[in-house]
Amino acid sequence: MSELAIFGGKPAIDKTKVPDSLFKWPIVTREDEDAVLDVLRRGAMSGLDVTEKFEKEFAKWQKRKYAIGYCNGTMSLQAAMYACKIGAGDEIICPSKTYWASCLQAFNLGATVVFADIHPRTLCIDPDDIERCIGPRTKAIMVVHYLSHPADMDPIMAIAKKHNIYVIEDVSHAQGGMYKGRMLGTFGHVAAMSAMSGKSFATGEMGILVTDDKEMYDRAMAYCHYERNNSKYISTDYLLKYASMPLGGVKGRVNQMCAAIGRVQLKYYDERTAEIRKAMKYFWSLLEGVPGIRAHMVDESDGSNMAGWYAPHGLYCPEELEGLSVERFCEAVQAEGFAARAGGNRALHLHDIFKDYNGLNYDKPARVAFTDRDVRKLDEGITVSQHVQIYSIPWFKHYMPECIEMYANAFKKVALNYKELLAGDEKRGTESGRWFFYTDKKEKKEKKGVK
Repeated sequence: MSELAIFGGKPAIDKTKVPDSLFKWPIVTREDEDAVLDVLRRGAMSGLDVTEKFEKEFAKWQKRKYAIGYCNGTMSLQAAMYACKIGAGDEIICPSKTYWASCLQAFNLGATVVFADIHPRTLCIDPDDIERCIGPRTKAIMVVHYLSHPADMDPIMAIAKKHNIYVIEDVSHAQGGMYKGRMLGTFGHVAAMSAMSGKSFATGEMGILVTDDKEMYDRAMAYCHYERNNSKYISTDYLLKYASMPLGGVKGRVNQMCAAIGRVQLKYYDERTAEIRKAMKYFWSLLEGVPGIRAHMVDESDGSNMAGWYAPHGLYCPEELEGLSVERFCEAVQAEGFAARAGGNRALHLHDIFKDYNGLNYDKPARVAFTDRDVRKLDEGITVSQHVQIYSIPWFKHYMPECIEMYANAFKKVALNYKELLAGDEKRGTESGRWFFYTDKKEKKEKKGVK
């Protein structure tokens, strides 16, 4: 009988020996509970005192002058765009392989998105592809530190300086991460991020914006914090004329229960993520040299790191496994006891919303409503984002060697016995991934070739 569990063998992972704490996140203690209860008992959920304390503490930790809390990461990223004065007809460059909240909000500002390809090793925006995307209306580059891996900031910042365009860092996957000894979120003109419950820095539901630029801070504050659009918080003259109204017509404040949790989580974040890094590096050390799989991992010798390793994945090399599809590989790993999934985020340029969506009631698709060039034609230059093959791996929250070894053995076992999987492989292709956390009925039919 085969050793592989998918064919009746004993699974590599014994779930009875895996404590819940290995994967449970965030770590919630009595201190978190007491902080939330204090807000509830005071009736201060929509107040500002806890939020302002959190913002000051986060800015200090982030090594930025200013920080603003928002109701979610999507709003913080839209505020960052507004802070950069992105408006009708402007273009923002964004990697295609990311979550939609990195760029879709540009439509709300009358702007559009030009997609750049990603680097096959980092999975972040490829600096070598950025200049292809730059046009006379390019206003900013959205840099996403994807799956916790730092983007290559040195050449990106050089390109931005050369063309006099803004850099926005989306740090939703990488709070506390480092690039060559410097914290992510401190390179761009402004940075924004999600801190929802699934992130490595988790507060429940929150977005955070950081910057050193006072005018950017004021614009981001005035955009959707009507109660703080006044002379107590902002000093930019042309904004004060519109005091007491949100310039974006939206209310974006964070509730103070999330801010309270954020204050507690921040106290222990560096300590907890240090243990995560130790665990994740041990996992990959056990798989070094195994054919077909590679670590999506930064070289730490120059002072870089991946902080909390949010949503960790591995790089898949089918040519080393006689073309075995990543989907079939993941099926076999699932049978061993870990719910591996292929693909990560599906390339955004493939979605119809970036092709012909006209829901904003313009006379032409939203993506080209105010442009002087059809940016959709540039999508033809994107290949890596569409075809790169990756797969999810366990996200360990604690260093438990015996447990980690079981999970590593599951991947190793499948890779070393791959020949048994070839006969049943449907060769489902290399465009796997999801635009969200599920696959809808239409996608399922498309994968099966059903119309």
